[in-house]
Amino acid sequence: MSDRRLFRHTIPFLASALVSLILALPAHALSMKECSVKFKAAQDAGQAEGISWSEFRKTQCARPEGAAIESATTEPTEAKQPMPAENKREKVAKKSDTAPKAASGKTTFPSSVAAKFAAEKPAKARMHTCLEQYHANKKAGTLGDMRWIDKGGGYYKLCNARLKGDG
Repeated sequence: MSDRRLFRHTIPFLASALVSLILALPAHALSMKECSVKFKAAQDAGQAEGISWSEFRKTQCARPEGAAIESATTEPTEAKQPMPAENKREKVAKKSDTAPKAASGKTTFPSSVAAKFAAEKPAKARMHTCLEQYHANKKAGTLGDMRWIDKGGGYYKLCNARLKGDG
């Protein structure tokens, strides 16, 4: 009987404690997107040297903007402004500099789908045929720097295009 009474009095107490805890948490914490922008701005300004994203997020983004006295005094106003269009173009150009790796002169590609894969759907048959030839090239050491799937086109993309008749 005393256990029930204790339980009845404990539930309202815990509920009120939970409500007061929720109300005490910061209501204006930054979203992940806003925090990411803030972190990149700090990196560009050189203020995030040696600080990981996780540490930055916990220290700078969990508190409301007004309560972060430290961040307001150390962050310059230039970092809060968006980057000019010239800087954005430079970053895009750097990303597109990665050219697809060409096949070395020794790399061989199958000319048609292997007979043992002819019963499969065309896409699967081409994939298995290319994979078999890829392993043969890898074993012979004729791939060079080419990988099975690579950004901009790996062995599979080139082989599949040849088997389709596109290349």
